[in-house]
Amino acid sequence: MGIKYRVNEDFFKKWTEEMAYTLGYLYADGSLENAVSIRGKYIRVSSVERNNIVKIKKWLGSEHTIVSQPPKTKNSKISYLLRIGSHELYDDLISLGLYPNKSLTIKFPSIPKKYLSQFVRGYFDGDGCVRIDMKKGKRQSLILNKLCTVFTSGSKEFLQELAIQVHETIKTDLLKVYNGHHSFMLSYTTQDSVKMFKFMY
Repeated sequence: MGIKYRVNEDFFKKWTEEMAYTLGYLYADGSLENAVSIRGKYIRVSSVERNNIVKIKKWLGSEHTIVSQPPKTKNSKISYLLRIGSHELYDDLISLGLYPNKSLTIKFPSIPKKYLSQFVRGYFDGDGCVRIDMKKGKRQSLILNKLCTVFTSGSKEFLQELAIQVHETIKTDLLKVYNGHHSFMLSYTTQDSVKMFKFMY
């Protein structure tokens, strides 16, 4: 039998801001692993941003080690992995809509409106990005020309429901999800990006 590391196995049983953020992050950059051969159930969360993993580990009250993983390609970065073995956490996440090999088929979960912003923020920190287009002003100083906030997912259905939920909550434009090179994308332009950041942060 392996070593049993401490973790708060009740973490996903009650909605809090930290729980909603972590759930959103797991929907983006997490995975569930059911190792039937060793009767183990694991939660895996990874990122190139170590601070995000450290934060989630702290909220989970986890004693598990964060493992550094070398870049997979010449242009990629070191990534950091937190892997937690827990039947309780695994089963709670299943009940919240996560499942193994979720990338292409995941659906948007049922979230109390009070915690929607934190879920969206967690997802954005995992699978979102910001694009800033600058231009020269009259005095040759650089000024903001265009701001884009982009959410990505392998699941079109997930992003479509995300767009609906955000539209109904903060009155952004109801955008169409479009197909990028390797995933689906939801992109907000300047005015709605400002609304999104006020909503998330």
